[in-house]
Amino acid sequence: MSERISVTIEGGVADVRLTRADKMNALDDAMFEALIETGERLSKDKSVRAVVISGEGRAFCAGLDMGNFGKMAAPKSDDKKDESIIGRLEKRTHGIANRPQYAVWVWRELPMPVIAAVHGVAYGGGFQLMLGADMRYVAPETKLSIMEIKWGLVPDMAGTQIMRHLVREDIVRELTYTGRVFTGEEAGRYGFATRVTPNPLDEALATAREIAGKSPSAIRASKRLLNAAVVVEPVEGLIMESVEQDRLIGSPNQIEAVMSNLEKRAASYTD
Repeated sequence: MSERISVTIEGGVADVRLTRADKMNALDDAMFEALIETGERLSKDKSVRAVVISGEGRAFCAGLDMGNFGKMAAPKSDDKKDESIIGRLEKRTHGIANRPQYAVWVWRELPMPVIAAVHGVAYGGGFQLMLGADMRYVAPETKLSIMEIKWGLVPDMAGTQIMRHLVREDIVRELTYTGRVFTGEEAGRYGFATRVTPNPLDEALATAREIAGKSPSAIRASKRLLNAAVVVEPVEGLIMESVEQDRLIGSPNQIEAVMSNLEKRAASYTD
């Protein structure tokens, strides 16, 4: 769909690939825009039942483009912070998020499951992009880092809000404070990686196809519940479970799930 991202949809699975391989899929303005546009377009496509996001070439995503760091370090005429950027990131441009945050959060908000297939490198913003997926399949030799501290910055693409639900707090703090590079194997032990595998893309696509074969109504309801479980109190979450279940019981896709199992045949769901 753009010079930064390609999308192929087959059998209900959207294969999304970052295509800036010559720059290790680094995040420049065009990549941010492509991530948001792609996520928003997929969110409206009812034929898509699962998404896999990966990077072409040597890396998943090497983080923020070096040119952006150069702009930050450019000297100001009065040696003071440019007043035009103060408060800029605080503006909410996409619901609860600003633009860089939404490049990650949009995958969290997609109504269908998203799997990140990660290899090579996932640094800084690339690491946070990985976190935006429901699941993360990571090659064991992948190099990962919460690298913002290297540049005197903090992780600000929704990373702090996602990491705290995946990994022990002290591990998040150590990696954030040091910027230490760690491997895919370590990511699996910490809890960042759902699965550590030599073939993350192949396995992610296989899981996506399996999900695409399930009732899309139930899958989307499950994602709504699991997303909400992060922020709502148990009393509200229990009500949400009941509401979603009431909507599903007796619906066409739920009846098809029952009948296909009883009749021992492949299910045929509607979008």
